[in-house]
Amino acid sequence: MQRDNTLEKLPLGADARRDAIARARASLATIILGKDDEIALALSALLARGHLLIEDLPGLGKTMLAQALAQVLGLSYQRIQFTSDLLPADIIGVSIYRQNKGEFEFQKGPVFSQLVLADEVNRATPKAQSALLEAMEEQQISVDGKSLALPQPFFVVATQNPSSQIGTFPLPESQLDRFIMRLRLGYPSEEHERELLTGADRRSMLAHVEPAMSPDTLQALQLEASKMHMSDALVDYIQALVRFTRESPEIETGLSPRGALALAAASKAHALIQNHAGVFPDDVQAVFVPVAGHRLKLASGSNYAHAGELGRHVLDSVAIP
Repeated sequence: MQRDNTLEKLPLGADARRDAIARARASLATIILGKDDEIALALSALLARGHLLIEDLPGLGKTMLAQALAQVLGLSYQRIQFTSDLLPADIIGVSIYRQNKGEFEFQKGPVFSQLVLADEVNRATPKAQSALLEAMEEQQISVDGKSLALPQPFFVVATQNPSSQIGTFPLPESQLDRFIMRLRLGYPSEEHERELLTGADRRSMLAHVEPAMSPDTLQALQLEASKMHMSDALVDYIQALVRFTRESPEIETGLSPRGALALAAASKAHALIQNHAGVFPDDVQAVFVPVAGHRLKLASGSNYAHAGELGRHVLDSVAIP
């Protein structure tokens, strides 16, 4: 599916934009209970034209969130279960010789979908991981000397178990950087867990959820997000946060220019999700840890246990304009 360039001329009206986002958030909230902030962040990642990494223990709803995003946003969907014997051809496809035609014919793999769930991505070998991450970066694949474009919009939602789990191949920093955000869902509250135990099965409910928007509407929202106003003071704030990560003795590796761009794009998308007139400091703060956490590397002997704590330290240390 090729991108419809007429979308560049068709921005959504404020009411239509607000209604589409509200419907999407409400639908997702019926499936993923008590995680309104995480839902807003996941939608922000997609509206910022980024890929999403969800890291958590098994059984906390990572796969369900990815499936719900595809259903609610009206996207074609494929799931790839990453295992130690997964091959690159299992992801991108393979050329098969057709004897009746006397030629090879390419059979597209599951990556040719608008939303691809890479489930337990860190259980596959680095070679298989790289095949997916190359598609993420290039938005196309090369086969037999030809470039094949991936559907638009195109997103990868990858899930991974903590690296302490048995049988994992952690993604290196250069590959983690391809994901605009890393989220953790965490355990549900007691109230929401009771609702899960006593209510309808969420997987059955998901099958009956109607799409809240079309792929064309989603692309129009992406355009709107990219045009959200960001004042000079907000740009100064983002630069101050980025500079702090590069200069702090607690941090061995600070945010790169690509990380700074990801922070700005995610902040704009979050502002759109929250129906703000422009980007506020609250938007930057809401997305900072998910955007920066997997990009920051703790210095040896740091006082912080993990990058999430370090990200909050950065926010606490940099004055809001």
